[in-house]
Parts: sequence; structure tokens; C-alpha cells
Amino acid sequence: MTSQGKTLTLKAKPKASDSKSDSKADSRTKPKTRLGARARQVAQLTLEKEKQNRFKQVNQPVETFAQTPIERPDDRNKRGNPRRDQADRPTDRIARTDRIQLIERAPILQTAETFAAFAPCPVGLETVLADELDALGFNHVQPTRAGCHFECDWLGVQRANLYSRLATRILVRVGQAPVTHEDDILELAQSVPWERWLGAEHTLRVDTSAVRSPMQSLQYCNLRAKDGICDRLRELEGERPSIDTVRPDARVHLFLSEDTATLYLDTSGESLFKRGWRFDKGEAPLRENLAAGILALSGWDPAAALLDPFCGSGTVLIEAAWIALGVPPGISRPFGFERLRDHDTRQWDDLKADAQANILPELDAPLIGIDVDPEAIEAAERNAERAYLTPDTIRFEVGDARDAVAPAPSGWLVTNPPYGDRLDEQDLEFWREWSANLKSEFTDWQVSVITSDHELPKHMRLKPLRRYPLFNGALDCRLFSFELVAHSYRKDLEASE
Repeated sequence: MTSQGKTLTLKAKPKASDSKSDSKADSRTKPKTRLGARARQVAQLTLEKEKQNRFKQVNQPVETFAQTPIERPDDRNKRGNPRRDQADRPTDRIARTDRIQLIERAPILQTAETFAAFAPCPVGLETVLADELDALGFNHVQPTRAGCHFECDWLGVQRANLYSRLATRILVRVGQAPVTHEDDILELAQSVPWERWLGAEHTLRVDTSAVRSPMQSLQYCNLRAKDGICDRLRELEGERPSIDTVRPDARVHLFLSEDTATLYLDTSGESLFKRGWRFDKGEAPLRENLAAGILALSGWDPAAALLDPFCGSGTVLIEAAWIALGVPPGISRPFGFERLRDHDTRQWDDLKADAQANILPELDAPLIGIDVDPEAIEAAERNAERAYLTPDTIRFEVGDARDAVAPAPSGWLVTNPPYGDRLDEQDLEFWREWSANLKSEFTDWQVSVITSDHELPKHMRLKPLRRYPLFNGALDCRLFSFELVAHSYRKDLEASE
């Protein structure tokens, strides 16, 4: 008992000189003990606190793991969790090898966290996409070429995928940094906490695009990003995800500008214009989001009549029916975010159930599609059936556009007429006869026509009120808008008679 007590006493109260020498010896020997992992953890926490203070000073707590060019008001600093937002972002001065050593598992995703997102769209639809995102309640919507930036929480990411008719994808920005060399891309990819969304149980695909980037090989840049993602996950979890370029569980997009690299997590999976109902496409079809964009640019009122005299496989009219009925464009398709880690299935099901509860039972005005090709009409009817539309929602019929009759005193005619390869030859007489029909039968109607023939208004002897540059695939098109007013064309009709 006494010897034990003396032992305890000696350990508790060593001599001052011995204490100093012992502490020095301990400090020299600590890295060799098994307490090194704990020491590293403490060092990480200290580093994180320093980074927190620095980020608070620059008022950027809402951006996650990346610098952002989007300006935010000060009151947004109260939202989110600064510690969670910035926990794993290494400082610019940390060497690449040190970054790997500082890897720590990121926290579980929280709905309240705010993300910077980007929604790409067909060129020419940026302004109407911005209007759509504003209407959905998203913050800091900023249109740019071929898309819009905006901010939202993770539930907002799901809502954007479900409700956007015009976006091609919804991309969440997870990393951004200046780059001068391909290895900078590797470091950036290693700094992003991919373990929040994916792991070895997922398959991965990385795509790279660039605008005025000085990098010599985009393929090598793509490989560096892929290596960075896999290196981090292997360090944390002992395994790396497999690569699948056809049907991956997770998609990452690397975008390079003149001096910056940005990493996006693709939450959509398949492109959003793939609604899940169009199997029969016909000739020169419009993609669904382009058709919805044309309707938006035309100013069509969903409570008004709509006619497409060159309806083809019915894309414009089916999109119009879903708009008028309030059917979310993503209601019948899967999304990429459903395959990511920590996906809240119950919350997603509740969001879809709420959307379905707001779908209207019937339309207020007629939707009519006409095409001279009986097979096109059959394809349109099959597509409408797959879109869960009853036969009386859209009236499809075989007929000639030059013989069409207005189904209402006023309304909209929106169409994608035959042009280029869809016509055997440029039949100017056809356009003049169709124009005469419009002037006689569709007075007080709004007409919007998309075509790659930039001289179409001249052929039809009509003066467009507006023209919008658009691309239908690789075709450089124009959307011409006309307003048919009776007295404006009286002289033309008398001359034709």
C-alpha cells in the first residue's frame, strides 16, 4: 500500500527540472505513440476554427466548399451552419500531400444548408428560365449564357428538378478554385467532401467542358478530377468508386474557364428534357424543354386555345397540356439525387404527393394538333397516352395546315413547321397559301413559328413583332412572333382575290 502510494505521489508531484525534461521527452516521443491520430484530430479542429473565423470575416458562410462569384446580402450570413459549410475546405497554402492527411469525414447533409446551383438550358431561353426560377421562389437568380445561377437548400434542389420545364440539368456547385496547372484540378477535387454524396458502393462518371481554358488536354483534366475524387474516397473508406460512363449512380461536371475550375455535382441524372413519355419522335422533333421555352416566349396563356397545325409527334401540345393542368415535368421520371447517400425518401415522396394533389382535372380551353401525316398523328396519340393524358385533352387530327379553322375567336398558334430536310423543296407557294389561311381564319390570334429559314416572314409576307434566336439541336433557328389583326391584312386579302 505504502509503495503504491509513493508511486502515485511521485507521478503527481515530480521535481520541476524532471517535469521539464519529461515534458520535452514526451513531446519528442508523442508522434511515435498511438495517440498521433488524436493529435491530428485536435490539429484539424484548431485549423477548422481558424478557417471559421476567417470565413466569418469575409461574410461567406452560405457557400459550400467553394468560393463563389454570386453576391449575397449580409442577412444571409445567419442561415446555414458555418462550421458544417467550411469544415473540410483546406486553405490555399496547404500543400497537396498535407491535404490528403487532413481528410476527415464530412457531416451528414442538412436541408437548411444553402447551395449555389446552376441550371443549364438551351441558348435563347435564359430569360424565361430566370422567370421560372423566380416563380419557384429561388434566391439570387442570375441569368448567364446558356443557363442561370441561383441559390437553394437541398429540398430546393429536388424542387428545381421536379418543377423546371426549361432547365437541362440542376448542378450543385461543390468546389471552385483558381487553376494554372492540371495538378491544381487534382487538389481541388481532393478538397471536396464527396463522401457526403457517394462512396465505393456507387459508380461514377466525370464530364469536362471548357471556355477559353489554357489547358492543353481536357481529357487529362478530366482524369485529374476523377483521380482526386477517387483518392479522397479511398483514403477515407479504403475503396474507390467504379467508373461507369453509361448509367452511373453519380455524375460530376468539371467546368474550366480562363483561370478557374468549378466542380458540380449533377443531381438530375438523365437530362431533364427526358420527361419519360416520348418514345415516338417523328421527323425534326423539338426537345421537350425547347418546346416549353417556345410556349413561354410566345406568351401563351394556359387558359386560352392553342393550335399546332404541324404537330408532328405532339411535343408542343403535350408540354402545353402539362403546363395548363399543372403537371410537374419530372413527376414520372427518376433523378440522380435519389441514388446519392442520405437521400430522404419520405421527404421526396411527400414533395411529389403535394405536386400531384395540385394537378387540375381538366383544361379550360381546347388544344388541337393537325398534321398531314397519319403516322405522325398516331405517334402523337401514343405519346399523349404515355403522358397520362385522356383522349379528350388534346384533339389530334389529320389535316392540311392551309385548310385549318380557328377553334376559338382568339388564341395562340405555336408550331414547328417543316423546313430544311423536312421539305422536298422550298415551296414558296405553300408558305403563301398558309399565310393567306392565317390572315383569313386566324385574325386576333398570336402566331409563333420556329424555323431555320430566316427568310420565312418574307415568304409569308408577314412582318414579325419579335424574333428570338434559338437552336434546335445544331440548327440555327429563329422564333418569329406575329400578331394577326384583321384590318392590318385587309389590303393583302383584297389583292390576293
